[in-house]
Amino acid sequence: MPIAIGSKAPDFTLKSKTPADADVKLSNNFGKKNTVLFFFPLAFTGVCTREMCDVTAGLSQYSNLNAEVIAISVDSPFAQQAWAKQEKISITLASDLNKETAKAYGVLLPDLAGLGSAAARAAFVIDKTGVVRYAEQTPTPKELPNFNAVRDALAKLQ
Repeated sequence: MPIAIGSKAPDFTLKSKTPADADVKLSNNFGKKNTVLFFFPLAFTGVCTREMCDVTAGLSQYSNLNAEVIAISVDSPFAQQAWAKQEKISITLASDLNKETAKAYGVLLPDLAGLGSAAARAAFVIDKTGVVRYAEQTPTPKELPNFNAVRDALAKLQ
């Protein structure tokens, strides 16, 4: 179960190679902008590729609502970088290689198709104060999050 709406979002610092070689720290947005977190199981898979390409195509819808989008998976930052280059994904991809962030958000699947633990497909809206305002974990990794509900939650924060 994902962490509850109204709870303080667990802070994290994760490695990223996309769009730049940097650390991604959730609390850097506190006091400045809202944050949308999209957890996804694995790079280079069909549903994950479709999700991240859809989010990339609609990125202005999030930035127009004063939000930064961060997508998190258990892949290495190097795999994420190669995938982003191949698929022209321009959102920030952050590596949760040790799986601690997925665990902190309550979205770590114990076993994904016999491959071991991975992040579930999930979405969170976190306001400027660091409070979770929307939380969703899809019933299966094959289903996409409700993007309209994510944007509606962001619109309420304006």
